[in-house]
Amino acid sequence: MIINARIVEVFMSSNDLKLKAHLLRRAGFGASPKELDQVADKSYEDIVEDLLHPDRAEEINMDYIKRYNPELRYPDTHPLHAGFWIWRMINTKKPLEEKIALFWHHVFATAWYKGEHTPSQIEQIETFRKNGLSNIKQILNDLAKDPAMNYWLDNCENHSDQPNENWGRELLELFSMGVGNYSEEDIKQASRAFTGWTFEQPLPLYPYGNYETKFVFDKSDHDFGEKTFLGRTGDFNGEDIIDIICEERATALFICRHLYNFFVEDEPQIPAWNIEPPRNPEAIDQMIDVLMSNDGEMLPLLRFVFNSEFFKDSMYKKVKNPCELIAGTLKLTGTYGIMPKQGEEVGKLYGIGSVMGQALMNPPTVEGWHTGHEWIDGGTLNERVNFAVNQFNDLSVPGLSDIISRLGDHVKSSELLDKCLEIIGPFELGKQAYDALNEYAEAVGDLDLTNDASIELNNEYIARMVQLILSTREYQFA
Repeated sequence: MIINARIVEVFMSSNDLKLKAHLLRRAGFGASPKELDQVADKSYEDIVEDLLHPDRAEEINMDYIKRYNPELRYPDTHPLHAGFWIWRMINTKKPLEEKIALFWHHVFATAWYKGEHTPSQIEQIETFRKNGLSNIKQILNDLAKDPAMNYWLDNCENHSDQPNENWGRELLELFSMGVGNYSEEDIKQASRAFTGWTFEQPLPLYPYGNYETKFVFDKSDHDFGEKTFLGRTGDFNGEDIIDIICEERATALFICRHLYNFFVEDEPQIPAWNIEPPRNPEAIDQMIDVLMSNDGEMLPLLRFVFNSEFFKDSMYKKVKNPCELIAGTLKLTGTYGIMPKQGEEVGKLYGIGSVMGQALMNPPTVEGWHTGHEWIDGGTLNERVNFAVNQFNDLSVPGLSDIISRLGDHVKSSELLDKCLEIIGPFELGKQAYDALNEYAEAVGDLDLTNDASIELNNEYIARMVQLILSTREYQFA
């Protein structure tokens, strides 16, 4: 009975760590083995609370990255600052803060290529970072007053005597309620309510540089007339419109489907949502009830999601987006850390994501990126696998040294794969992949990591095993 109890204890401990690692991948960007060590003795529920309260963690130290990348002082280089954001994802002590900013960037897709004004893009992401865990009303009001979005969807061209409906339409269609829950007349009335919402013209690019801008309400250009929106009538302004939108169950449904798709399991693409039901209707209904009963507060909703059984059971049900893949892999390698090393220019990270299909701060359309299996095609899959594998071509990367040290002095061929999966994940492989990688381990044989004569060759064997694991489907979905 003692032996059996010990077996159960070991199994539960291993399973518990897998669950914590799953949480840190979905609510953040994964965890290095050292970061998993730091939460090993914490309960799952306590980790959730730490994630939900970023103020408990220390601020990221950006002194060195800015010292070695002095061009970050200038806000006119979009790829550099987009790459810098990925660097933040890798190094932050507040992973959910960066993850929720990425989430809202997916939902409220705003691209650099139209305005070509990097400061407003940077400020938008900072707003998502600051208020992304607040209330849906706050978040939508932030968005409506955001200069980058204002220009992106032409609300600066929305005048009392000549309304522009672009922002009003997308607010309803893509940012809150979804197709089928409003009329064309509702779009017209919403657009009237947002007239006069514009931004201060920034200084020109030359000779003064790329300066910031800010929201401006032009009272003289606002339509103060009576409006009827979603069955209600009044002298509505933009904030009134958002208040009404946030009372609708359709808005809660739309936001919850986005959250489920981003944090839990791949959903059908957004254009199909008005005809395709959710993958897990019961989970979505529960999420809607939590959001509406808490007056649109995001923290209770995310707390419910992360502690739910459907979230815990969602391993391998979501394709990592490129940013998740890049940040999580570089966490394993221990590169692109607080202290930059030669060749680790942050601007490179933007290019890596771009070739995988995710150019940060530059989504393809207002609809954002198509997710799930659409992240993967013949070209992007090759880029994804090659990126992950190539990070362990260099035997000197700190992460590989850490993995090797955790394996111990002697590793049996029958243990090599399981031990590497435990250190890297921990996660599991399907039978086909597991058997194939085990064949490699058997071919390598037992490893003596104390023998100086064979240590380099054995390290290469271990690096190759790590590369094989990172090339699996399970790693792309974990």
